[in-house]
Amino acid sequence: MELYLIRHGIAEEATNDITDEQRRLTKEGRQKTEKVAQRLKKLGFSFDLIATSPLVRARQTADILIEAGLSSQIEECTHLAPGGSIHSWLEDWFKPRNFTPNSQLALVGHEPCLSSWAEILLWGEAKERFVLKKAGMIGLRVPETGSVLGCSQMFWLTPPKYLL
Repeated sequence: MELYLIRHGIAEEATNDITDEQRRLTKEGRQKTEKVAQRLKKLGFSFDLIATSPLVRARQTADILIEAGLSSQIEECTHLAPGGSIHSWLEDWFKPRNFTPNSQLALVGHEPCLSSWAEILLWGEAKERFVLKKAGMIGLRVPETGSVLGCSQMFWLTPPKYLL
């Protein structure tokens, strides 16, 4: 199956009045994310499901992907919040769902988690080599059987500037 790790768009900074969980996309962040989503749609991307971190900026990004027609299904996933564990996500959320081999799943979340997750899926450990830009995407093929950790293949890594 194909797994797409998508970082949220540009968000406002946390302040004394705005917690990290409440940070929203900026006007620029929304506009760029909309353009990226439209470009992905033109390139033929579609997702069977978009799972998103419950934080506002990630949910807004996922909503933009839905509005662009990249999927009709969205679901919040607490494992995608900052500090989420890929091991918990695999055991509690991913494995019990028995996705089909041709499924295309998008995960909308945060850095550095998404880059670390991609590295763990590719190499079995986080090496801190990837940097996923805001509204950027990593595409991975995960194996149909056996462990996905250290056995996946990357086929896409694009910063948003190449999609605008």
